[in-house]
Amino acid sequence: MDTFERLKLIFKNVKPNIDISTITLDTRLANDLGIDSLSMMLLALAIEDEFNFRFDTVTPFKTIKEVITYIESKTK
Repeated sequence: MDTFERLKLIFKNVKPNIDISTITLDTRLANDLGIDSLSMMLLALAIEDEFNFRFDTVTPFKTIKEVITYIESKTK
């Protein structure tokens, strides 16, 4: 399973009301998925656990692609 698919499952676990079939690389976290600061914190924790790394700083991700790019920079 690639990073994108793993990330979609994380979104589904954290925000069950999200239809992950509509998520694309250009999907915006706040505008399209309704991710607020609390949801982002929960997502960050789940991402850290799934991909086995820790965020260095708070990064203001806007799109799914930005999240994937960050994850892949930390896991390669």
